[in-house]
Amino acid sequence: MNVVVVGAGPAGVMAALRAAELGAATTLVTSGAFGGMAAEDGPVPVRTLAHAARLIAQARELGRYGIDGGEPRLEYPELLGRVREIVRDVSERSSLRAEADRLGVTIHERIGPVRFLDPHTVEAATGLRFEAERFVLCAGGKARRLPVPGAELTATHSDAWNLTEVPDSILVVGGGMTGLQVASIFHAFGSRVDLFQRGRRILPDEDEEVAAEVAAALRASGMQVHEGVGTIDAFESAPAGIRMHFSRDGRRETAEAALAVVAIGWIADTAGLNLAAAGIELDARGFVAVDEFLATSAPHVFAAGDITGRSFLVPPAVLDGHIAATNAVRGALVAAEERTIPIGGFTDPEYAHVGLTEERARGRHDPVIGTVRFDETVRTIVDGRTTGFCKLVADRATRRIVGCHVVGERAADIVQAAAIAMAGGVTVDDLARIPLAFPTYVGVLSRAAYRAAGQIDPTVAPAHRVML
Repeated sequence: MNVVVVGAGPAGVMAALRAAELGAATTLVTSGAFGGMAAEDGPVPVRTLAHAARLIAQARELGRYGIDGGEPRLEYPELLGRVREIVRDVSERSSLRAEADRLGVTIHERIGPVRFLDPHTVEAATGLRFEAERFVLCAGGKARRLPVPGAELTATHSDAWNLTEVPDSILVVGGGMTGLQVASIFHAFGSRVDLFQRGRRILPDEDEEVAAEVAAALRASGMQVHEGVGTIDAFESAPAGIRMHFSRDGRRETAEAALAVVAIGWIADTAGLNLAAAGIELDARGFVAVDEFLATSAPHVFAAGDITGRSFLVPPAVLDGHIAATNAVRGALVAAEERTIPIGGFTDPEYAHVGLTEERARGRHDPVIGTVRFDETVRTIVDGRTTGFCKLVADRATRRIVGCHVVGERAADIVQAAAIAMAGGVTVDDLARIPLAFPTYVGVLSRAAYRAAGQIDPTVAPAHRVML
Protein backbone atom coordinates (compact mmCIF):
# COMPACT_ATOMS: atom_id res chain seq x y z
CA MET A 1 0.00 0.00 0.00
CA ASN A 2 1.15 3.54 -0.69
CA VAL A 3 0.15 6.59 1.37
CA VAL A 4 0.55 10.29 0.64
CA VAL A 5 0.51 12.65 3.62
CA VAL A 6 -0.29 16.27 2.77
CA GLY A 7 1.26 18.73 5.21
CA ALA A 8 4.43 18.40 7.32
CA GLY A 9 3.40 19.98 10.60
CA PRO A 10 3.23 17.95 13.83
CA ALA A 11 0.20 15.95 12.65
CA GLY A 12 1.62 15.30 9.18
CA VAL A 13 5.07 14.28 10.38
CA MET A 14 3.59 11.84 12.89
CA ALA A 15 1.19 10.48 10.25
CA ALA A 16 4.06 9.87 7.84
CA LEU A 17 6.19 8.15 10.47
CA ARG A 18 3.32 5.95 11.57
CA ALA A 19 2.31 4.95 8.04
CA ALA A 20 5.90 4.03 7.24
CA GLU A 21 6.23 2.08 10.50
CA LEU A 22 3.25 0.00 9.42
CA GLY A 23 4.90 -0.86 6.13
CA ALA A 24 3.25 1.57 3.74
CA ALA A 25 5.29 3.23 1.01
CA THR A 26 4.92 6.77 2.35
CA THR A 27 5.36 10.16 0.70
CA LEU A 28 5.18 13.40 2.68
CA VAL A 29 4.43 16.53 0.64
CA THR A 30 4.31 20.09 1.97
CA SER A 31 4.14 23.60 0.61
CA GLY A 32 6.55 24.74 3.32
CA ALA A 33 9.31 23.16 5.36
CA PHE A 34 9.46 19.93 7.34
CA GLY A 35 7.95 20.74 10.75
CA GLY A 36 5.30 23.08 9.38
CA MET A 37 3.89 26.03 11.28
CA ALA A 38 5.06 24.69 14.64
CA ALA A 39 8.65 25.11 13.51
CA GLU A 40 8.40 28.26 11.38
CA ASP A 41 5.43 30.21 12.73
CA GLY A 42 4.34 28.51 15.94
CA PRO A 43 5.82 27.31 19.21
CA VAL A 44 9.49 27.41 18.15
CA PRO A 45 9.75 31.10 17.09
CA VAL A 46 7.13 32.23 19.60
CA ARG A 47 8.94 30.56 22.47
CA THR A 48 12.19 32.15 21.30
CA LEU A 49 10.64 35.63 21.31
CA ALA A 50 9.00 34.93 24.66
CA HIS A 51 12.39 33.86 26.04
CA ALA A 52 13.91 37.16 24.87
CA ALA A 53 11.05 39.04 26.53
CA ARG A 54 11.68 37.10 29.74
CA LEU A 55 15.43 37.90 29.62
CA ILE A 56 14.62 41.61 29.35
CA ALA A 57 12.35 41.40 32.40
CA GLN A 58 14.99 39.46 34.35
CA ALA A 59 17.71 41.95 33.41
CA ARG A 60 15.66 44.72 34.97
CA GLU A 61 15.60 42.77 38.25
CA LEU A 62 19.37 42.35 38.53
CA GLY A 63 19.68 45.35 40.85
CA ARG A 64 17.53 43.58 43.44
CA TYR A 65 20.28 40.99 43.75
CA GLY A 66 23.19 43.43 43.89
CA ILE A 67 24.12 43.10 40.22
CA ASP A 68 24.70 46.23 38.14
CA GLY A 69 23.63 45.25 34.63
CA GLY A 70 22.32 48.56 33.31
CA GLU A 71 19.10 49.06 31.37
CA PRO A 72 18.66 46.32 28.72
CA ARG A 73 18.40 47.49 25.11
CA LEU A 74 16.77 45.32 22.46
CA GLU A 75 18.37 45.06 19.02
CA TYR A 76 15.39 43.60 17.20
CA PRO A 77 17.11 42.63 13.91
CA GLU A 78 19.65 40.64 15.93
CA LEU A 79 16.86 38.92 17.82
CA LEU A 80 15.19 37.96 14.52
CA GLY A 81 18.52 36.54 13.37
CA ARG A 82 18.59 34.40 16.51
CA VAL A 83 15.01 33.25 15.83
CA ARG A 84 15.97 32.16 12.31
CA GLU A 85 19.04 30.39 13.68
CA ILE A 86 16.97 28.46 16.22
CA VAL A 87 14.31 27.54 13.65
CA ARG A 88 17.07 26.25 11.35
CA ASP A 89 18.77 24.31 14.16
CA VAL A 90 15.51 22.71 15.25
CA SER A 91 14.80 21.64 11.69
CA GLU A 92 18.31 20.31 11.03
CA ARG A 93 18.68 18.54 14.36
CA SER A 94 15.17 17.14 14.53
CA SER A 95 15.24 13.47 15.46
CA LEU A 96 11.94 13.16 13.60
CA ARG A 97 13.64 14.02 10.31
CA ALA A 98 16.25 11.34 10.96
CA GLU A 99 13.48 8.90 11.86
CA ALA A 100 11.63 9.69 8.63
CA ASP A 101 14.80 9.04 6.65
CA ARG A 102 15.38 5.77 8.50
CA LEU A 103 11.86 4.58 7.75
CA GLY A 104 12.19 5.46 4.08
CA VAL A 105 9.65 8.30 3.96
CA THR A 106 10.01 10.26 0.72
CA ILE A 107 9.83 13.97 1.58
CA HIS A 108 8.99 16.78 -0.85
CA GLU A 109 9.37 20.19 0.83
CA ARG A 110 8.54 23.70 -0.38
CA ILE A 111 6.64 22.51 -3.45
CA GLY A 112 3.88 25.08 -3.14
CA PRO A 113 0.15 24.49 -2.70
CA VAL A 114 -1.16 20.99 -3.35
CA ARG A 115 -4.58 20.19 -4.83
CA PHE A 116 -6.58 17.10 -5.71
CA LEU A 117 -7.01 16.34 -9.41
CA ASP A 118 -9.13 13.25 -8.73
CA PRO A 119 -9.79 11.00 -5.72
CA HIS A 120 -6.35 9.36 -5.94
CA THR A 121 -4.10 12.09 -7.38
CA VAL A 122 -2.74 15.36 -6.01
CA GLU A 123 -0.69 17.92 -7.90
CA ALA A 124 1.74 20.49 -6.48
CA ALA A 125 2.26 24.02 -7.75
CA THR A 126 5.59 22.82 -9.15
CA GLY A 127 3.77 20.37 -11.41
CA LEU A 128 4.73 17.27 -9.44
CA ARG A 129 1.94 14.70 -9.24
CA PHE A 130 1.46 12.06 -6.56
CA GLU A 131 -0.89 9.08 -6.77
CA ALA A 132 -1.86 6.99 -3.75
CA GLU A 133 -4.31 4.42 -2.47
CA ARG A 134 -4.67 6.33 0.82
CA PHE A 135 -4.23 9.95 1.83
CA VAL A 136 -3.85 11.66 5.18
CA LEU A 137 -4.70 15.39 5.08
CA CYS A 138 -2.74 17.49 7.58
CA ALA A 139 -2.66 20.79 5.70
CA GLY A 140 -3.25 22.85 8.84
CA GLY A 141 -5.04 26.13 9.31
CA LYS A 142 -4.62 29.88 9.10
CA ALA A 143 -5.65 32.96 11.05
CA ARG A 144 -9.28 34.03 10.89
CA ARG A 145 -9.90 37.53 9.55
CA LEU A 146 -12.52 39.94 10.82
CA PRO A 147 -15.30 40.43 8.22
CA VAL A 148 -15.39 44.21 8.58
CA PRO A 149 -14.41 47.16 6.37
CA GLY A 150 -10.68 47.81 6.44
CA ALA A 151 -9.78 44.32 7.66
CA GLU A 152 -7.11 44.17 4.95
CA LEU A 153 -5.20 46.86 6.87
CA THR A 154 -4.76 44.59 9.88
CA ALA A 155 -2.03 42.03 10.57
CA THR A 156 -2.13 38.45 11.84
CA HIS A 157 0.15 36.95 14.46
CA SER A 158 2.36 35.70 11.61
CA ASP A 159 2.85 39.26 10.39
CA ALA A 160 3.73 40.33 13.92
CA TRP A 161 6.52 37.76 14.18
CA ASN A 162 7.91 38.91 10.84
CA LEU A 163 8.18 42.62 11.66
CA THR A 164 11.56 44.21 10.97
CA GLU A 165 11.30 46.56 13.94
CA VAL A 166 9.31 46.89 17.14
CA PRO A 167 6.32 49.20 16.59
CA ASP A 168 5.73 52.08 18.98
CA SER A 169 2.17 50.89 19.59
CA ILE A 170 -0.04 47.90 18.84
CA LEU A 171 -3.75 47.16 19.03
CA VAL A 172 -4.25 43.45 19.67
CA VAL A 173 -7.78 42.18 19.00
CA GLY A 174 -8.44 38.85 20.69
CA GLY A 175 -7.79 37.82 24.28
CA GLY A 176 -7.13 34.14 23.71
CA MET A 177 -3.79 32.33 23.75
CA THR A 178 -2.39 33.80 20.52
CA GLY A 179 -3.50 37.36 21.21
CA LEU A 180 -2.04 37.32 24.70
CA GLN A 181 1.28 35.99 23.44
CA VAL A 182 1.56 38.78 20.85
CA ALA A 183 0.53 41.38 23.44
CA SER A 184 2.82 40.12 26.18
CA ILE A 185 5.91 39.76 23.98
CA PHE A 186 5.69 43.16 22.29
CA HIS A 187 4.79 44.89 25.56
CA ALA A 188 8.06 43.52 26.97
CA PHE A 189 9.88 44.78 23.86
CA GLY A 190 8.65 48.31 24.56
CA SER A 191 5.49 48.71 22.49
CA ARG A 192 2.47 50.43 23.98
CA VAL A 193 -0.12 47.67 23.81
CA ASP A 194 -3.90 47.88 23.97
CA LEU A 195 -5.52 44.45 24.19
CA PHE A 196 -9.20 44.16 23.20
CA GLN A 197 -11.43 41.22 24.10
CA ARG A 198 -14.99 41.21 22.76
CA GLY A 199 -16.22 38.83 25.45
CA ARG A 200 -16.50 39.64 29.13
CA ARG A 201 -13.03 38.34 29.99
CA ILE A 202 -9.75 37.33 28.40
CA LEU A 203 -8.86 33.62 28.26
CA PRO A 204 -12.50 32.49 28.15
CA ASP A 205 -11.51 28.81 28.10
CA GLU A 206 -9.35 29.03 31.21
CA ASP A 207 -10.41 28.85 34.85
CA GLU A 208 -12.01 32.17 35.80
CA GLU A 209 -9.47 32.83 38.54
CA VAL A 210 -6.64 32.24 36.07
CA ALA A 211 -8.10 34.76 33.62
CA ALA A 212 -8.57 37.34 36.37
CA GLU A 213 -5.02 36.85 37.67
CA VAL A 214 -3.45 37.17 34.20
CA ALA A 215 -5.53 40.26 33.40
CA ALA A 216 -4.54 41.89 36.69
CA ALA A 217 -0.85 41.11 36.10
CA LEU A 218 -0.93 42.50 32.56
CA ARG A 219 -2.59 45.69 33.77
CA ALA A 220 -0.08 46.01 36.60
CA SER A 221 2.72 45.81 34.03
CA GLY A 222 1.27 48.81 32.19
CA MET A 223 -0.67 47.10 29.43
CA GLN A 224 -4.17 48.35 28.68
CA VAL A 225 -6.58 45.40 28.81
CA HIS A 226 -10.09 46.13 27.50
CA GLU A 227 -12.63 43.39 28.24
CA GLY A 228 -16.27 43.32 27.17
CA VAL A 229 -15.54 45.56 24.20
CA GLY A 230 -18.53 44.41 22.16
CA THR A 231 -18.37 44.85 18.39
CA ILE A 232 -15.41 45.67 16.18
CA ASP A 233 -16.92 47.78 13.38
CA ALA A 234 -14.14 48.86 11.02
CA PHE A 235 -10.50 49.79 10.49
CA GLU A 236 -9.06 52.70 8.56
CA SER A 237 -5.68 54.29 7.90
CA ALA A 238 -4.65 57.00 10.35
CA PRO A 239 -1.64 59.32 10.73
CA ALA A 240 -0.25 57.06 13.48
CA GLY A 241 -0.85 53.93 11.41
CA ILE A 242 -4.32 52.46 11.85
CA ARG A 243 -7.57 53.44 13.57
CA MET A 244 -10.09 50.91 14.90
CA HIS A 245 -13.77 51.71 15.33
CA PHE A 246 -15.68 49.66 17.88
CA SER A 247 -18.97 49.79 19.78
CA ARG A 248 -19.28 49.24 23.52
CA ASP A 249 -22.54 49.49 25.46
CA GLY A 250 -24.15 51.33 22.56
CA ARG A 251 -21.34 53.89 22.32
CA ARG A 252 -19.02 54.20 19.32
CA GLU A 253 -15.34 54.48 20.24
CA THR A 254 -12.00 54.53 18.45
CA ALA A 255 -8.43 53.44 19.17
CA GLU A 256 -5.25 54.14 17.20
CA ALA A 257 -1.82 52.55 16.97
CA ALA A 258 1.02 51.91 14.55
CA LEU A 259 -0.19 48.34 14.00
CA ALA A 260 -3.33 46.27 14.61
CA VAL A 261 -2.99 42.52 15.08
CA VAL A 262 -6.16 40.42 14.88
CA ALA A 263 -6.01 37.08 16.70
CA ILE A 264 -9.60 35.85 16.89
CA GLY A 265 -9.24 32.21 15.99
CA TRP A 266 -8.22 29.70 13.37
CA ILE A 267 -9.80 28.32 10.20
CA ALA A 268 -8.93 25.31 8.06
CA ASP A 269 -6.53 25.97 5.20
CA THR A 270 -8.59 24.21 2.54
CA ALA A 271 -9.16 26.89 -0.12
CA GLY A 272 -6.70 25.56 -2.68
CA LEU A 273 -7.00 21.83 -2.03
CA ASN A 274 -9.89 21.25 -4.46
CA LEU A 275 -11.41 18.80 -2.00
CA ALA A 276 -14.52 18.34 -4.12
CA ALA A 277 -12.45 16.48 -6.70
CA ALA A 278 -11.81 13.79 -4.08
CA GLY A 279 -15.33 13.83 -2.61
CA ILE A 280 -14.20 15.35 0.69
CA GLU A 281 -16.83 17.36 2.54
CA LEU A 282 -16.51 20.19 5.06
CA ASP A 283 -18.53 20.54 8.24
CA ALA A 284 -20.71 23.51 9.16
CA ARG A 285 -17.70 25.41 10.53
CA GLY A 286 -15.65 24.97 7.37
CA PHE A 287 -13.31 22.27 8.66
CA VAL A 288 -12.78 18.87 7.05
CA ALA A 289 -15.51 16.61 8.44
CA VAL A 290 -14.19 13.42 10.06
CA ASP A 291 -15.78 10.55 11.92
CA GLU A 292 -14.55 8.92 15.13
CA PHE A 293 -11.80 7.16 13.15
CA LEU A 294 -10.69 10.45 11.54
CA ALA A 295 -11.97 9.26 8.15
CA THR A 296 -13.37 11.90 5.80
CA SER A 297 -16.41 11.53 3.57
CA ALA A 298 -14.01 9.94 1.06
CA PRO A 299 -13.30 6.55 2.68
CA HIS A 300 -9.68 6.42 1.45
CA VAL A 301 -8.82 9.85 2.88
CA PHE A 302 -8.18 10.54 6.57
CA ALA A 303 -7.41 13.86 8.24
CA ALA A 304 -5.69 15.14 11.37
CA GLY A 305 -4.56 18.37 12.98
CA ASP A 306 -5.89 21.89 12.58
CA ILE A 307 -7.68 21.11 9.32
CA THR A 308 -10.27 19.05 11.26
CA GLY A 309 -10.98 21.73 13.87
CA ARG A 310 -10.73 19.19 16.68
CA SER A 311 -7.90 21.12 18.33
CA PHE A 312 -5.30 23.73 17.38
CA LEU A 313 -2.45 22.55 19.57
CA VAL A 314 0.59 20.37 18.90
CA PRO A 315 0.02 17.46 21.37
CA PRO A 316 -3.50 16.52 20.19
CA ALA A 317 -2.44 17.02 16.56
CA VAL A 318 0.36 14.49 17.06
CA LEU A 319 -2.02 11.99 18.66
CA ASP A 320 -4.54 12.40 15.84
CA GLY A 321 -1.82 12.07 13.20
CA HIS A 322 -0.86 8.70 14.68
CA ILE A 323 -4.49 7.50 14.73
CA ALA A 324 -5.31 8.77 11.22
CA ALA A 325 -2.29 7.04 9.71
CA THR A 326 -2.97 3.82 11.60
CA ASN A 327 -6.51 3.72 10.26
CA ALA A 328 -5.41 4.71 6.76
CA VAL A 329 -3.09 1.68 6.57
CA ARG A 330 -4.93 -0.91 8.65
CA GLY A 331 -8.54 0.16 8.21
CA ALA A 332 -10.81 2.07 10.57
CA LEU A 333 -9.99 0.27 13.81
CA VAL A 334 -8.74 2.90 16.27
CA ALA A 335 -11.14 5.59 17.50
CA ALA A 336 -9.87 9.06 18.35
CA GLU A 337 -10.48 9.75 22.02
CA GLU A 338 -10.66 13.01 23.92
CA ARG A 339 -7.47 13.19 25.96
CA THR A 340 -6.59 15.26 29.00
CA ILE A 341 -3.71 17.30 27.64
CA PRO A 342 -1.71 20.07 29.39
CA ILE A 343 -2.04 23.46 27.71
CA GLY A 344 -0.04 26.62 28.44
CA GLY A 345 0.58 30.13 27.14
CA PHE A 346 3.95 31.86 26.68
CA THR A 347 2.93 35.10 28.35
CA ASP A 348 4.34 36.95 31.33
CA PRO A 349 3.09 35.67 33.67
CA GLU A 350 2.76 32.22 32.14
CA TYR A 351 -0.45 30.29 32.61
CA ALA A 352 -1.33 26.64 32.06
CA HIS A 353 -3.97 24.05 32.84
CA VAL A 354 -4.86 20.41 32.57
CA GLY A 355 -8.29 18.88 33.14
CA LEU A 356 -11.45 20.55 34.35
CA THR A 357 -11.93 24.11 35.52
CA GLU A 358 -13.53 24.57 38.92
CA GLU A 359 -16.80 25.64 37.27
CA ARG A 360 -16.94 22.57 35.01
CA ALA A 361 -15.93 20.28 37.84
CA ARG A 362 -18.96 21.43 39.83
CA GLY A 363 -21.16 20.14 37.04
CA ARG A 364 -19.64 16.64 37.16
CA HIS A 365 -18.21 16.14 40.65
CA ASP A 366 -18.36 17.24 44.25
CA PRO A 367 -15.05 19.11 44.01
CA VAL A 368 -12.58 20.23 46.65
CA ILE A 369 -10.09 22.97 45.86
CA GLY A 370 -6.52 23.39 47.07
CA THR A 371 -4.88 26.72 46.22
CA VAL A 372 -1.39 27.95 47.04
CA ARG A 373 -0.33 31.44 46.04
CA PHE A 374 3.17 32.04 44.73
CA ASP A 375 3.88 34.74 47.31
CA GLU A 376 3.83 32.07 50.05
CA THR A 377 6.28 29.54 48.56
CA VAL A 378 10.03 29.59 49.11
CA ARG A 379 11.35 29.14 45.55
CA THR A 380 9.14 31.85 44.07
CA ILE A 381 10.15 34.26 46.84
CA VAL A 382 13.83 33.47 46.28
CA ASP A 383 13.49 34.09 42.54
CA GLY A 384 11.31 37.16 42.93
CA ARG A 385 8.51 35.57 40.89
CA THR A 386 5.68 35.84 43.39
CA THR A 387 2.81 36.61 41.00
CA GLY A 388 0.34 33.78 40.56
CA PHE A 389 -0.95 30.61 42.17
CA CYS A 390 -1.37 26.86 41.81
CA LYS A 391 -4.90 25.48 42.08
CA LEU A 392 -5.77 21.80 42.27
CA VAL A 393 -9.31 20.55 41.72
CA ALA A 394 -10.10 17.10 43.15
CA ASP A 395 -13.16 14.87 43.38
CA ARG A 396 -14.28 14.45 46.98
CA ALA A 397 -15.51 10.88 46.57
CA THR A 398 -12.52 9.39 44.76
CA ARG A 399 -9.93 11.96 45.94
CA ARG A 400 -8.49 11.96 42.44
CA ILE A 401 -7.23 15.14 40.80
CA VAL A 402 -9.53 16.29 38.00
CA GLY A 403 -7.91 19.63 37.21
CA CYS A 404 -4.85 21.78 37.79
CA HIS A 405 -4.55 25.49 36.98
CA VAL A 406 -1.44 27.58 37.39
CA VAL A 407 -0.52 31.21 36.79
CA GLY A 408 3.10 32.23 37.23
CA GLU A 409 6.67 31.19 36.63
CA ARG A 410 7.07 27.70 35.09
CA ALA A 411 3.32 27.20 35.01
CA ALA A 412 3.52 24.72 32.12
CA ASP A 413 6.12 22.60 33.91
CA ILE A 414 4.02 22.43 37.08
CA VAL A 415 0.90 21.50 35.15
CA GLN A 416 2.68 18.74 33.25
CA ALA A 417 3.73 17.18 36.55
CA ALA A 418 0.08 17.35 37.63
CA ALA A 419 -0.95 15.71 34.34
CA ILE A 420 1.35 12.77 35.07
CA ALA A 421 -0.22 12.43 38.52
CA MET A 422 -3.69 12.51 36.98
CA ALA A 423 -2.80 9.90 34.36
CA GLY A 424 -1.46 7.64 37.12
CA GLY A 425 -4.57 7.99 39.24
CA VAL A 426 -2.65 9.64 42.10
CA THR A 427 -5.00 10.94 44.81
CA VAL A 428 -4.54 14.26 46.56
CA ASP A 429 -3.70 12.31 49.72
CA ASP A 430 -0.89 10.48 47.94
CA LEU A 431 0.41 13.63 46.26
CA ALA A 432 0.40 15.49 49.58
CA ARG A 433 2.68 12.81 51.03
CA ILE A 434 5.24 12.79 48.18
CA PRO A 435 8.39 14.57 49.44
CA LEU A 436 9.13 16.61 46.30
CA ALA A 437 12.51 18.37 46.11
CA PHE A 438 12.79 21.62 48.06
CA PRO A 439 12.76 24.44 47.11
CA THR A 440 11.36 23.90 43.63
CA TYR A 441 8.46 25.20 41.58
CA VAL A 442 6.88 21.77 41.14
CA GLY A 443 6.95 21.36 44.92
CA VAL A 444 3.93 23.63 45.13
CA LEU A 445 1.82 20.67 43.97
CA SER A 446 2.23 18.72 47.20
CA ARG A 447 1.22 21.78 49.23
CA ALA A 448 -1.86 22.40 47.07
CA ALA A 449 -2.73 18.71 47.34
CA TYR A 450 -2.42 18.90 51.12
CA ARG A 451 -4.87 21.79 51.24
CA ALA A 452 -7.36 19.94 49.04
CA ALA A 453 -6.97 16.65 50.93
CA GLY A 454 -7.39 18.42 54.25
CA GLN A 455 -10.93 19.39 53.28
CA ILE A 456 -11.77 15.69 52.94
CA ASP A 457 -9.70 14.31 55.82
CA PRO A 458 -8.13 16.81 58.26
CA THR A 459 -5.74 14.11 59.52
CA VAL A 460 -3.82 13.88 56.23
CA ALA A 461 -0.13 14.57 56.88
CA PRO A 462 1.80 16.72 54.40
CA ALA A 463 5.21 15.80 53.06
CA HIS A 464 6.61 19.14 54.30
CA ARG A 465 4.74 20.40 57.36
CA VAL A 466 6.86 23.52 57.66
CA MET A 467 8.36 23.85 54.18
CA LEU A 468 6.44 25.81 51.59
